[in-house]
Amino acid sequence: MRRFRPTVVEVDLDAVRRNVRRLLVEDAGLMAVVKADGYGHGDAEVARAALEAGAGWLGVALVEEGLGLRDRGIDAPILVLSEFPAGSEKEALAGDLTPSVYTREGLAALAEAARAGGRAVGVHLKLDTGMHRVGVWPPEEGPAFARDIAEAGLRLDGVWTHFPDAERDDDGTRARLARFRAVLERMRAAGVAPSLAHAANSAATIRVPESRLDLVRPGAAVYGLDPGDGIGPAAGLEPALTWRSAVSMVKRLLPGERVSYGGRFLVDRASTIATVPVGYDDGFPRSAEGRAEVLVRGRRCPVIGAVTMDQILVDCGDDEVVAGDEVVIAGAQGAERISLDDLASACGTIGRELATGIGARVPREYLG
Repeated sequence: MRRFRPTVVEVDLDAVRRNVRRLLVEDAGLMAVVKADGYGHGDAEVARAALEAGAGWLGVALVEEGLGLRDRGIDAPILVLSEFPAGSEKEALAGDLTPSVYTREGLAALAEAARAGGRAVGVHLKLDTGMHRVGVWPPEEGPAFARDIAEAGLRLDGVWTHFPDAERDDDGTRARLARFRAVLERMRAAGVAPSLAHAANSAATIRVPESRLDLVRPGAAVYGLDPGDGIGPAAGLEPALTWRSAVSMVKRLLPGERVSYGGRFLVDRASTIATVPVGYDDGFPRSAEGRAEVLVRGRRCPVIGAVTMDQILVDCGDDEVVAGDEVVIAGAQGAERISLDDLASACGTIGRELATGIGARVPREYLG
């Protein structure tokens, strides 16, 4: 599709490659998590870059995401991080997607699909060690579930878990890891040991070396998004995403004027007000009003007035701004930088929510 509006997301695939190389660890493979369209960056493009940089696996949340990668020529191992939805098993297996299992119903449906397809199927067993979303609970039931997997005619290739707060809770993370390891030992003793055990998300990969096991499973860190508490920048990760637009109109307003819907912002001094064609339908949060800044001519300028569906207003003070001037929403301009995490923090959320929320009508362009 041709692009006329200046609002665009640029994704630096070289930054993705450098991030993946920084996350590679000795004696463990790496699964790059590319769910949610690669955290809004583009799943197939990021997947290829991550694989080129040394990743050996990909992780997705949905069967549809995995099949979409297959349709675009990605042939690396792909783990679906939730059980296959009922009715999707045959198509998912035909697409050579690796299933996660953690319920008896899911196991039975998967075994039936495997028998119907006449194929040997390897699965990854998910244990719940405290996240309490999905997974076998309590995790000590893992060995019994592993035996059920074998009896169903499936192969146990992996066992995994997920940490809820590895970015800040060292003691809790290590306690969950110890519980996970204890279950693995019981499985080995029972002769149902998998070839792969994995637990480390982005934060644990960086902060908890003993959690790396056979495979690390970073998501946010692949994109240079902060997993939390500033550990991403401290680890040298680079944001891969730049979100930019351009000034579409400039007005000089005098004190006493009110701007945007509801007139909630009162101009209290003569100011140059720039209109920028990006709005909440593009994923720019309405909560940015009066809280966020963008870069114009290398300077931070506040977003004022209500964020509308297609446009925002920016107070440029006394700067000589003209239509066509570049506006950086997230990224660098001159010596200044506003990261997606900075914007998210100003709006009371996290960079991952903003990245995955940038709308489909904002085109993605790829560098590197």
